[in-house]
Amino acid sequence: MTRYALTLEFDGTPYMGLQRQDHGPTVQQAVEDAVFAFCGEEVRMQSAGRTDAGVHAYGMRSHIDLEKEWAPFKVSEAVNAHLRPNPVSITHCEIVPDDWHSRFSCTGRSYIYRICNRRAPLTVEKNRAWLVPQHLDEAAMHDAAQVLVGRHDFTTFRSAHCQSQSPVKALDRLEIYRKGEWVFVEAEARSFLHHQVRSMVGSLAYVGMGRWDKARLKEALEAKDRQALGLNAPPYGLYFVEAKY
Repeated sequence: MTRYALTLEFDGTPYMGLQRQDHGPTVQQAVEDAVFAFCGEEVRMQSAGRTDAGVHAYGMRSHIDLEKEWAPFKVSEAVNAHLRPNPVSITHCEIVPDDWHSRFSCTGRSYIYRICNRRAPLTVEKNRAWLVPQHLDEAAMHDAAQVLVGRHDFTTFRSAHCQSQSPVKALDRLEIYRKGEWVFVEAEARSFLHHQVRSMVGSLAYVGMGRWDKARLKEALEAKDRQALGLNAPPYGLYFVEAKY
């Protein structure tokens, strides 16, 4: 067996998420089907993250095992050919040691959330960003966000369907900045809870709108109660950026 590490870029709009599901198309299924079409081997792809329906990726790290060894360039070119016209592509492929694991060897993950802060509807960026028509104070959002940095019980910002054994996570970085009509939220941690980034973004948007302040965000965190959440931002503004090893 030869293990191949893949870097995937995908538009999550038509998918039920990355991980294979029984009730709809997924990124994992698209890649596995493309691998089978290429070499006739049935594989089970593992990945660094489990993105929700509608969430995108610039650099998701995954891996597959193949009985026959191929040149990495051949694997990426052939699989990409069979992936068309699916909005998924392999941007990098390399052979890695058998004990390397895209999920369990990962030491850090980063996401970016894109908010378009304007009145006019989205056209080109539809399903690729969250449109917020109310003016957002990105400086207030960034200042309040620092309350969430560090090791905390993130129950308030955790989906009721989260499968993580503990709600305690260490958030390494949470930054908010503006470029024109765009507001970006960048988050880094070793791992995240289900819906954690989207829940933090939604609550920070309340701060940006003036509906919450920094103290209110801190109260929501300390409540350790999902009912204290302000808002869960929609999935289509979220992008998995990088997995670190």
